[in-house]
Amino acid sequence: MNPTTFLLIMGGLALALLVGGAASLALKRGEAVGERVGRFTSIGGVAVAEPEQNAPSKVERVRTTPVADRLNKMLAGRASSNRIAIQLARADLKLTVGEYLALNVITVLGFTAAGWLLFGQALLVILSGVVGYFAPRWYLSFRHRRRVNAFNNQLSDTLNLWVNALRSGYSVLQAMETIARELPPPVSVEFNRVVQEVRLGLPLEVALQNLLRRVDSDDLDLVVTAVNVQREVGGNLAEILEVISHTIRERVRIKGEIRVMTSMGRYSGYIITLLPIILTLLLFVINRAYIMQLFSETCGWIMVGVGLTMMTAGFLAIRKIVDVEV
Repeated sequence: MNPTTFLLIMGGLALALLVGGAASLALKRGEAVGERVGRFTSIGGVAVAEPEQNAPSKVERVRTTPVADRLNKMLAGRASSNRIAIQLARADLKLTVGEYLALNVITVLGFTAAGWLLFGQALLVILSGVVGYFAPRWYLSFRHRRRVNAFNNQLSDTLNLWVNALRSGYSVLQAMETIARELPPPVSVEFNRVVQEVRLGLPLEVALQNLLRRVDSDDLDLVVTAVNVQREVGGNLAEILEVISHTIRERVRIKGEIRVMTSMGRYSGYIITLLPIILTLLLFVINRAYIMQLFSETCGWIMVGVGLTMMTAGFLAIRKIVDVEV
């Protein structure tokens, strides 16, 4: 196929998907009551009944484009769709599963077109498409890790505020409202959602389990378990949370010390892994004909494969060495 024709086809498909997504968002007029409730309670397959009294007037559905509606209906109820929905919730991305998959298609087409334009080699074009396929997943993983780390760093202060509120005579729900009002995101956002779910009719245990699905944190799992056990068997929740707060604070301190002591090894792994790739890109920009000889012979491909395999193995070995569990 002519390279110009290929680029035109790929660019047209990417542009059509982009315009369709933009039109879908632009045509948004409102949300139905059930979908507003589902935004808070459907993560992980949990749902509540729609309120019948004092409910606002119903409006049109969130997305009115036929393509988006059909795609969401096709994906509804599938295990893979539920996994993607949980990943989007944990990354705090306001996208539906259909929008995420459409964005994934756009990235694949965009990276493939860029690979064809830059390299012109069939195998490199395929590798570019593979990178475009995994790029949104890497971004989700990055946002999820950053959000969980921020939540864990705030959890000790959250428990201290929770303990003080309980000792001041507040109920568990009122203490959560105080956390949602006084602390910064992401803790305030997540506890505000818990309060809203309880007000919409969910039991507190279910709302806390939804919180645990959105924030995949071992420390939060300990807190949720303590709250659920206290509600079943009784006891002084303030003292329990105070002990947990001390444990979490010490764990965060030890993790910080370990991270400082292993920083040299961790960044050495990054530099050793990225240096050959950066040098290859610099040579590609400076002298493209010279570096492309590496990809024109079978021996060159073997060298590239062996080099990438050894780089990956070395990076994983360094990560394993510096990854100390607490």
